[in-house]
Amino acid sequence: MLQRRTLLTATTLFAAGAMMSETNPAEAQATPDPENTLRMTLKDDGQVTIQLRPDLAPQHVERIKTLTRRGFYDGTPFHRVIEGFMAQGGDPTGTGTGGSDLPDLPAEFSPPQRARFLRGSCGMARAQNPNSANSQFFIMFAPGSFLDGQYTIWGQVTAGMEHVDRITRGQGQNGMVRNPDRLIRMQVVADIA
Repeated sequence: MLQRRTLLTATTLFAAGAMMSETNPAEAQATPDPENTLRMTLKDDGQVTIQLRPDLAPQHVERIKTLTRRGFYDGTPFHRVIEGFMAQGGDPTGTGTGGSDLPDLPAEFSPPQRARFLRGSCGMARAQNPNSANSQFFIMFAPGSFLDGQYTIWGQVTAGMEHVDRITRGQGQNGMVRNPDRLIRMQVVADIA
């Protein structure tokens, strides 16, 4: 039975995140490693580049690349999107309860002095159990220091954040989206001919 994998937060934290708008400083290498770079295609041919962070979360990065190469993420919805906070996807069922057929991952939380959740940070969603991340992920619209050290950071958007900003928002406190936008395609840049 699949557990609900969701980003656990409180309403007041959503509001705090919505008021912040700083941009993450560029952490990408001068020459990005194609094996550790993703290209995500969103609606209207929006191209998003994500620099993977195997230095922070090697098991989660490997999982993201494995599922990407299987085509797992292609066509999946951004089922939970909260204005001023984040967009969550990676669940083929679109319910927040789905995942891949692979086992859950152990937490790879980074101490805040090493990595923080800033605008464009990519993290893994999980259930209450810290070791329950599987396939669902989220991309931050704004900084969220309340997540630092409690969720795994596996990447950083380095280009195309304006396309992430256009993902359709959900309704209510939980941010579930009735007619969600879909991740059209995700690729490891090393695999693109």
